Amino acid sequence: MRVTEEGGGCFPTGRHYPGIAHLLRIVVQGLADEVDGASTVADVTFVSIDTETTGTDPAVDRIIEIALVVWERGEVTARHRFLVNPGRPIPKESFDVHGISDEMVASAPPFSAVAAEILAHLAGKIPLAYNADFDRAFLLEELARAGAVGGTAPPAARKGVEWIDPLVWARELQKEEKSRSLGDVAARLGVALDKAHSAVHDAEAAMRVLSAFLGDPRVPSTYGAFVQEQRRLARKHAEERQYWRNG
Repeated sequence: MRVTEEGGGCFPTGRHYPGIAHLLRIVVQGLADEVDGASTVADVTFVSIDTETTGTDPAVDRIIEIALVVWERGEVTARHRFLVNPGRPIPKESFDVHGISDEMVASAPPFSAVAAEILAHLAGKIPLAYNADFDRAFLLEELARAGAVGGTAPPAARKGVEWIDPLVWARELQKEEKSRSLGDVAARLGVALDKAHSAVHDAEAAMRVLSAFLGDPRVPSTYGAFVQEQRRLARKHAEERQYWRNG
């Protein structure tokens, strides 16, 4: 929890108290300590994360590929890709999605062997992923199994830090569209996605989708306000989905 942007100059009663407005603040949860809440989102250093896995349950399934694409001031400055041996067979239904076979990961290291290098690439950067809950859950599970997080963890490995999720914004800014898959959203924005379900390509496309959204006047320009609004939208969308399920 952090204190960031200036709030209003009145108490809940509506009565104004001159001279103390500067003491009243909006508390924004989910911000990383590494970045000031007043920083412009376009100036924040992001790491866009994408995982390919053996299935959809992070408690039992495993990462077989993870990509980390670093984005600074509108440019990709680094791309990192790791193939991982999950220590278990890759089901056919998963192979049909990403095309990664048992043979392709047979000589790859286990996640525990590359965890330290992954953490080093995550250090000091704000995490981003398309449908972030999925990638975050898998990453945190793998790090926990590897016993890799100790001392000062990077933002992506801290439970209190909000991941930036372009899908939340796609659901709001393109809510009239039927599909909000990464490929369809990217196509509507003119963002190239040459190979869907390839971790590096998906991670880079997700970052470029966010960059395109930042030009929309409905998207807050500062990090603190952006995270606050993303959290509000995510709650709203969850309530809408629950309503339609119960309706």
